[in-house]
Amino acid sequence: MIKTRLLIKVYGTRERAIHAAQIMVDNDLKELEAKAQISIADEGWLTLDISGEDEEFAANFLADKYGSPLKKVNKGDICKGYVSLIGDDRIVVDVGVPVTIMQGSLGALGAGDARQIASRFGIIPHLPMEVEIEDPKLLTGRLAKKQLDILWNWKKSGYDHVTANSVTRSELKAAIKKTGHARDIFGIERLGLMEHLITCRAGTDGPGIVAAIGRHVKGELGVIKAS
Repeated sequence: MIKTRLLIKVYGTRERAIHAAQIMVDNDLKELEAKAQISIADEGWLTLDISGEDEEFAANFLADKYGSPLKKVNKGDICKGYVSLIGDDRIVVDVGVPVTIMQGSLGALGAGDARQIASRFGIIPHLPMEVEIEDPKLLTGRLAKKQLDILWNWKKSGYDHVTANSVTRSELKAAIKKTGHARDIFGIERLGLMEHLITCRAGTDGPGIVAAIGRHVKGELGVIKAS
């Protein structure tokens, strides 16, 4: 048996997240002679006990696909993680260690304090983010170029977008259908285990979608208004 920890953060209602993770991992391993038993580490990271003839290959495959939480970072490293805090003057991204992005390092996203910038680009807690380490001792960084490109592509696409956390894809689809907005969206993109991006159709108001589905989902929602 091999134990491995993946760069997937579990929060909120753990039973729903564990169920979604089990389905996802089982699908990843369906062609292999390996089974994974899921648990949650104290820090909230998804932990797997993998057993079977292909256990070593399976562990390496999953770690390569999803990444692993880091214990140490170096200057210039590009790291994936999850937003753990949004303050007036900073955004913190958990990559295994907390990396702080100060307001002064968010200038590529325009004017305003960190909370205003986050709101404008639909950045909500637990959203997956990619950061570049600037000072490994102070654990400070900036959003990686790839991440900035993604955020600006959402903003300049010509369509409103809605970000969502702590909700499964099926729950999100059910909420959209229940409120009669199925024809108002292009689709739902999975950003993480329980994090998603809704792309609205031309002429559909993102804040209107949030107002309609908000009471039907348990997580938080963010909006990116097209510019």
